[in-house]
Amino acid sequence: MDSGGSVAPQQVVLLASGAGTLAQSVLDSAASSDRPYRVTALVSDRDCAAVARAARAGLATAMVRPGDHADRAAWDRELTSVVRGFAPDWVVSAGFMRILGPEFLAEFPGRVLNTHPALLPAFPGAHAVRDALAYGVSVTGCTVHLVDAGVDTGPVIDQRAVDVRPDDTEATLHERIKLVEREMLVDVLTAAARGLLHIDGRKVYIS
Repeated sequence: MDSGGSVAPQQVVLLASGAGTLAQSVLDSAASSDRPYRVTALVSDRDCAAVARAARAGLATAMVRPGDHADRAAWDRELTSVVRGFAPDWVVSAGFMRILGPEFLAEFPGRVLNTHPALLPAFPGAHAVRDALAYGVSVTGCTVHLVDAGVDTGPVIDQRAVDVRPDDTEATLHERIKLVEREMLVDVLTAAARGLLHIDGRKVYIS
């Protein structure tokens, strides 16, 4: 607490690999005075638009490229070290296209959030929107979950549905999912930073 008795904002580090629109939603929300968190850095595995967005916002940025390391374990150690240096309370995977390794997850247990553009456990993996369309579902959506060692297998925190329209393409459906996904991530992160996220094995709830 500070001298006025208010609780200091939780520190958030973003992980991102692409355009950074999901990361931008967190950055924009953190600018609000009533948010209980502050984004301190963005870390990427490549030079991408997300890094440029963070730099424009005045954030610290870092890149940990897999190709610069001898193997996956070495990359994971370096990513862990870099993120640890920013002392985050929460790590948010915002379009980060890498599986986080055991050392990273051990460093931040129960503190890594990820979003996925489907209603898990349906359609895990990198092509969730395409897979949902190919399967012919009438409803899909998005999920925020805690990250574990699997691919989109971590405990679910929140899910929101999005209807599939008859004329949807992968691009149009994904854009509508992203709108819901961004709002949900901000809501979950806000609850987590306020201490309202409770974890009991695979049961995770907000109260």
